[in-house]
Amino acid sequence: MICFFIGLLCAAALILFGVMLYDSNRFVTVEYRIRCRGLKRKYRFVMLSDLHNKCYGKHNERLFAAICAQKPESVLIAGDMLTSRLPERFGPALELTERLAERFPVYYANGNHEYRMKTDEECYGTGYVRYHDELVKKGVVFLENDSVCLSEAGIRLYGAEIGKEYYQKMKQGRMTVSYLESLIGRPEKGAYNILIAHNPDYFPVYAGWGADLVLSGHVHGGIMRLPVLGGVISPSLRLFPKYDGGCFREGESTMILGRGLGSHTVPIRIFNPGELIVVSLEPE
Repeated sequence: MICFFIGLLCAAALILFGVMLYDSNRFVTVEYRIRCRGLKRKYRFVMLSDLHNKCYGKHNERLFAAICAQKPESVLIAGDMLTSRLPERFGPALELTERLAERFPVYYANGNHEYRMKTDEECYGTGYVRYHDELVKKGVVFLENDSVCLSEAGIRLYGAEIGKEYYQKMKQGRMTVSYLESLIGRPEKGAYNILIAHNPDYFPVYAGWGADLVLSGHVHGGIMRLPVLGGVISPSLRLFPKYDGGCFREGESTMILGRGLGSHTVPIRIFNPGELIVVSLEPE
């Protein structure tokens, strides 16, 4: 009987290992259609997050081809395309984003990894400056607590870069609407306001601020996903996070939370492939 259970555990471990290898090296395309008040016309975009320098084929050809096949009007990046580590390595993130900028308008809001490299040059040197400047040369628009108007569609696009205190392990920082306003001002009246905010934990604050649509990442789908329970653990080491991936509502606000495309530190994804997010906005 003991041998039977040992054999069963070994078989289960092998299956999980196989699933991990499979899911860690593939992505799925997930599309959302949202009817929007105040939108002037249909608008279609692709959202990327949490690539963490992952490569899907040589030069990320599989991912690049999948993005192009969607024929988006723009590419919106919700942070963590690279990983903050030494020695620095941001080649895959830089190469893919540069290629995309040759085909589409690209709007980039930083995640905690870009923010860490940007604000701690004593540790990371000038890696972020070089990465940022190379992408700006290619036409990438960084939204570092800034916004841009997509006037033909009636969209105001914001990028929020929150402080490191809102990415602490084991606990959640206390964010207020006034803090968010101090970073990006107030939402534009009469526009459809899209907020790119890497950390989804503060969705109620983003909604209270006035975001019509929030785009987030960071949680990687919870690393491993279980039926009913969803994602198992968040980057802040909280079990079964409320916001793990998918579409959420808070009052009049919608959040689309991508499960990301890569991983870092422990490269594990189980029942949780990477996600390429496609969003089609339609006037209500």
